[in-house]
Amino acid sequence: MVFGIYRSKLVLGLVICAAAVCVLVTTGSLMAPPEKHRKMEVSSNAFRDGQPIPSRYTCDEKNISPALAWTGAPTGTSSLALMVDDPDSPTGVWTHWVVFNIPGDGSELAEDAAKSNTTPANFIEGLNDFKKLGYGGPCPPAGKLHRYYFKMFALDTTLDLPSGASRQAVEAAMTKHILAQGQLMGTYQRK
Repeated sequence: MVFGIYRSKLVLGLVICAAAVCVLVTTGSLMAPPEKHRKMEVSSNAFRDGQPIPSRYTCDEKNISPALAWTGAPTGTSSLALMVDDPDSPTGVWTHWVVFNIPGDGSELAEDAAKSNTTPANFIEGLNDFKKLGYGGPCPPAGKLHRYYFKMFALDTTLDLPSGASRQAVEAAMTKHILAQGQLMGTYQRK
């Protein structure tokens, strides 16, 4: 008799839990995250994620930006921003490139984007940690392998900032405007 009561309560509890899961699924609480939390895919025809960046794109050779492509910018994207950094720098995170106000319907940046005739009209570059406008390629001290993150952000606005804006200014202006983001990581090591 006692076992029958516990068994009935257990069955009733399982039925209630199943019903709660059904409610959560139909209301969306367990469904895929909303579109504004989507992840973008970032790629390059110059290197694959986690692979070495060819020296053509570094201070050891041409020091030009690699071609980049992305997918997954959600509906409502007004502009995109790109930040490239090296978290392995001996002085802390080193910013190599800051780009913002890339048109929201864009899907790629050509190699050597600043000098490419396919560069979007609203493309604006910020100041990197070399204290220069535009792209500054990998240039780590000899020895240790460094990682370089190409981070793309889909924004619901354009940023009212001038050319040469700092990374900090761009990050502050992006606050509460990021719809989606993605990244590509490449490595570089100098002997």
